[in-house]
Amino acid sequence: MSDQHPTPAPAASGQDRPVPAFAPVGSRFYAVIVSVMAVVVVLSNIGASKGVELGPLVTDGGFFLFPLAYILGDVVSEVYGWKASRRAVLATFAMAAFAALSFWIMIVLPPAGFYDGQAALERTLGPVWLVVVASLAGFLVGQLSNALVMVTLKRRHGESKLIARLLGSTGVGEFLDTLIFCSIAASVIGIDSWGAFWNYVVVGFVFKTAVEVILSPVTALVIGWVKRREPGYVRAVAAAKAPRA
Repeated sequence: MSDQHPTPAPAASGQDRPVPAFAPVGSRFYAVIVSVMAVVVVLSNIGASKGVELGPLVTDGGFFLFPLAYILGDVVSEVYGWKASRRAVLATFAMAAFAALSFWIMIVLPPAGFYDGQAALERTLGPVWLVVVASLAGFLVGQLSNALVMVTLKRRHGESKLIARLLGSTGVGEFLDTLIFCSIAASVIGIDSWGAFWNYVVVGFVFKTAVEVILSPVTALVIGWVKRREPGYVRAVAAAKAPRA
């Protein structure tokens, strides 16, 4: 009896829970993706210091950039896994914090007598530090939850149901990110009523989520492109498909 019990278990387990494939982070693709993520977040932090009205909609000047960070985060989660995603988020966090420190140093340095842009510089970059706090808090929670959902679903379904993973992780990550960010950043861009605040939250969440939903086929294509050209991923897939003793 003891010899017969473990025999069917690996086959059933392998059939019910496919072994997920993840690539190591040593290739050039991972470094490039993380670098672009950091640039996108830094630029969106700068743009977020400007309040924007598009008809009845209230948002900020960085609204069109931030969904790109989540798309890139999906690529990292799908191809490289949870630990690599966490590392990417923390690296982006560090770069955004460094950018905020750099802005502060630029502002406090004594201006030359001929320089007449100090007030404009302070007005543009002065509140960014608080926006960075909002952005980083939202980004940290949103991206990590996004990655966790992606990786958890991949461990359950393997290579199948990629679009479902993208949509499910987007909903969770974007909601938490938007709520945290807007709660901190609203006062910075001049929102001073509950109506405008909830407008800001709902518009931000709906827009970012809609963009990612619309672009999910593109995200899937990018993920497929990286998978095919990432040697570590090709080897990981082959190892996952290899028969186990």
